[in-house]
Amino acid sequence: MSTKYNKIGINYNQTRKADSYLTEQLLKHLNPNKKGLYLDIGCGTGNYTSELQNRGFKFIGIDPSIEMLQKAQAKNQNIEWKIGSAEKTDLPQQSIDGIMGTLTIHHWSNLARAFSELAYILKPEGKIVLFTSTPKQMKGYWLNHYFPKMIEDSIVQMPSLKTIEEAMDNARLKITSTENYNIKPDLKDQFLYCGKQNPELYFDESIRHGISSFSALANLEEVERGLNQLRLDIDSGEINSVIKSYENNLGDYLYIIAEKTEA
Repeated sequence: MSTKYNKIGINYNQTRKADSYLTEQLLKHLNPNKKGLYLDIGCGTGNYTSELQNRGFKFIGIDPSIEMLQKAQAKNQNIEWKIGSAEKTDLPQQSIDGIMGTLTIHHWSNLARAFSELAYILKPEGKIVLFTSTPKQMKGYWLNHYFPKMIEDSIVQMPSLKTIEEAMDNARLKITSTENYNIKPDLKDQFLYCGKQNPELYFDESIRHGISSFSALANLEEVERGLNQLRLDIDSGEINSVIKSYENNLGDYLYIIAEKTEA
């Protein structure tokens, strides 16, 4: 996984910027204290880590990719950036007041071990806030129509809410709430479904390069074929029917908020 993100990280900051709305939602759910110490696990180039640190909260950023962390360090030298993973943070027991992870859980190699590690470093009653998508939500993306194999392979990586809940329970972490997120037209962080309302975004190679599904999972032939069909459908107006056929009330992404239940 670190090799994949070392490659993606080369121009990652060009299209993956901290979105103001998502930042506010992370703040709302994590509810950090300015006297506490917080962890951004799978922090990437540290866009959200830096945004929250700039609000006066103290963060550590951990990621397995050196390329990503070098970019994070260049952007903000007031944060401790560490090589590591959710399964192995090398942080002391009960040293962290809260943890956030954005679009990272599907890259964890062992969910049970990861949550056990996060529970170990989390203080009693500390919060974990994850921003992710579920397989059920992803099946509702109209991208399935144009890139079926790519989305199928992406879905395979994505743990269901039930799987996450079970792994958390075993680590003495309890989900206290969830909140759906639907893509907004002014989204600044151009992740997988960023083009939900603006399909033209997918013709930008730099945007596709910053999305792991396109840059690491996709078959180039399928991407070319899918883009060609998408172009035809946009020009003919057929895209509106395709998008409408995928409308649902499942939400596009999900916030999962959990707490440590025992010391």
